[in-house]
Amino acid sequence: MVVVIDTVSAKPLRPRHPEKAHRPDMPSPAKPDWIRVRAPNTRGYADTRKIVRDNGLVTVCEEAGCPNIGECWDKKHATFMIMGDTCTRACSFCNVKTGMPDALEAAEPERIADAVAKLGLAHVVITSVDRDDLADGGAQHFAQTVRAIREKCSSTTIEILTPDFLRKDGALEVVVAAKPDVFNHNLETVPSRYLSVRPGARYFHSIRLLQRVKEIDPTIFTKSGIMVGLGEERHEVLQVMDDLRSADVDFITIGQYLQPTRKHHAVARYIPPDEFSAFEKVAYTKGFLMVSASPLTRSSHHAGEDFARLQAARAAAAR
Repeated sequence: MVVVIDTVSAKPLRPRHPEKAHRPDMPSPAKPDWIRVRAPNTRGYADTRKIVRDNGLVTVCEEAGCPNIGECWDKKHATFMIMGDTCTRACSFCNVKTGMPDALEAAEPERIADAVAKLGLAHVVITSVDRDDLADGGAQHFAQTVRAIREKCSSTTIEILTPDFLRKDGALEVVVAAKPDVFNHNLETVPSRYLSVRPGARYFHSIRLLQRVKEIDPTIFTKSGIMVGLGEERHEVLQVMDDLRSADVDFITIGQYLQPTRKHHAVARYIPPDEFSAFEKVAYTKGFLMVSASPLTRSSHHAGEDFARLQAARAAAAR
């Protein structure tokens, strides 16, 4: 479990999740062996951590408590989180801080580009908190970050993992115009779980968002992911696959939900590895170019290698 109180920042001590602080504990089953990972302690991990700290950057690897942080940071792979570390929404599954965010930092896109150059990244993933407080949801800031990386690291491919820009007319078009190589937006769960898991979002708006990306620029790869173990049924997961394919989404990720604290949504069930393998096989039969399904699959895990495989799959399909 991760700590519920933020003791790191210089700001006054406050609950990391004030909206969850007084909720009753939601106990989950004990973790099975296939979920366990080693604590990060390698030289590569320390080097990546120093670059992140020296550039004053936020990563979703830390903020969301990703179990793969040791493996990824050892390889100098980090997913940068722009527009601050505080989200305007309060999804029941997420470990990112909630509250009123600070103003945007104009220099952040350049600092991200500098870090990408220092890490020597061939592929970078940029995500963000939800910024419902901004008129465009942060779309222009996303676009500026993509362009800053392009200027400094012209050979680096760029993957973005965006919010849904709900009720932000024209925001999506601004982001797509910056031409990221991969546009990722996660559905997170099946429609029946939205009210308890992702109450601030709308399932079919997210599907339509992904569809619009392809309508605006068919050359951009689209990607989405869900967590399982939140109480969904198998047939609901298969329906999500169909909905994503109807939106021409190229890549689906399916991973196990892990409870950040006892105040977060409980784990209903730990899905065994063979069920993930079955999901992968079904997803490929439905026409996805790429599928990643395993207990520790996360949106940005092995993103660089997966991008190369995506390109190869598209080339093979075009022959």
